[in-house]
Amino acid sequence: MTEVRGRIPTLEDLGDVTGRRVLVRTDFNVPLDDSSGVTRVVDDFRIRAALPTFSWLMERGAEVVCASHLGRPKGAPDARYSMEPVRDRLAELAPDVSLLENLRFHAGEEGNDPAFVAELIDGVDFYVNDAFGASHRPHASIVGPPATLPSAMGRLLQSEVDVLLGLRNKPKRPFVAVLGGAKISDKLGVVEALLEVVDSLVIGGAMCFTFFAAQGKPIGGSLWEPDMVDTCRSILASAGDKLVLPDDIVGVDAEGQFATFGTRLPDGAKGFDIGPGSAAAFSDVVMDARMVFWNGPMGMFEDERFAGGTRTLAEAMAETKAFTVVGGGDSAAALAQFRLDDEVDHVSTGGGASLELLELGDLPGLAALRGAPNA
Repeated sequence: MTEVRGRIPTLEDLGDVTGRRVLVRTDFNVPLDDSSGVTRVVDDFRIRAALPTFSWLMERGAEVVCASHLGRPKGAPDARYSMEPVRDRLAELAPDVSLLENLRFHAGEEGNDPAFVAELIDGVDFYVNDAFGASHRPHASIVGPPATLPSAMGRLLQSEVDVLLGLRNKPKRPFVAVLGGAKISDKLGVVEALLEVVDSLVIGGAMCFTFFAAQGKPIGGSLWEPDMVDTCRSILASAGDKLVLPDDIVGVDAEGQFATFGTRLPDGAKGFDIGPGSAAAFSDVVMDARMVFWNGPMGMFEDERFAGGTRTLAEAMAETKAFTVVGGGDSAAALAQFRLDDEVDHVSTGGGASLELLELGDLPGLAALRGAPNA
């Protein structure tokens, strides 16, 4: 496995920022709700996560302006993705920090257009990347500014890198990874990378059905990926005892009634969660670990009928004495739903970014910072 090469500059490497304008790339892609008639931020976790960086800069006399994307407005202004609700919440938390409009209102953001980079950094003295959740994207605001400006990673990005590369390069053993979600194809790279370093790799969520199919087991009408069966068969052969799959499944039968199955599902049945036996077994693996990484729910936890597996795993993550890391995305949402997000050691702000960093040991945003003129 390849480690990140070269030192990444930190805030301390910026030098004197007094009276200087600092552009901070943040990830304020937060959930919004407009059911009351007023659009508001539902979860400000990502905004609060940026506050230590803002505080460090402002305490040293810097003028801080931050920039973020929100949603997928497809390169043009779209009122549904205005940063105004985020700006309102930011004003409550950090009133002296200004926020630009949605970066993705410009086609040049995702296209990494040099003209847009020049517009973005006009009048800016320093650049700070604190957007871990976007640092796996080679977008203009991520890789452009460090090409010409003295740059650094913010406190959030620094924490994410330290924690995730610590898992990857210096794991405490037993090191357990738990992966869920729908598709093995989305996580194939990280599965292969993790199998090189973990002591156990636990697989839940709908992705387990493709593994079942690779074992020749009937999966009823459950979600699976036929074109990934050979890949899963290969993983099963090479992983040996490291790979832990469910022993029972919860779902619905052919008539649509709630049911519990073993690992062979009858025709018409659909699996939507790991069963109680598997949830207990997975929890035992977590409780015996010294370090645990979890990304992806064990089932369709938004439906209370199929939330048991994810809830049980979340409770184990909260109770274990292991160092626990949750890789953002739906796993973080599940922790929050079960009110356990404060009970784990590190909740990442980036699901895709955390997986890519674990897989590759580097991200485009980190590589760009290492190439900054002050690096």
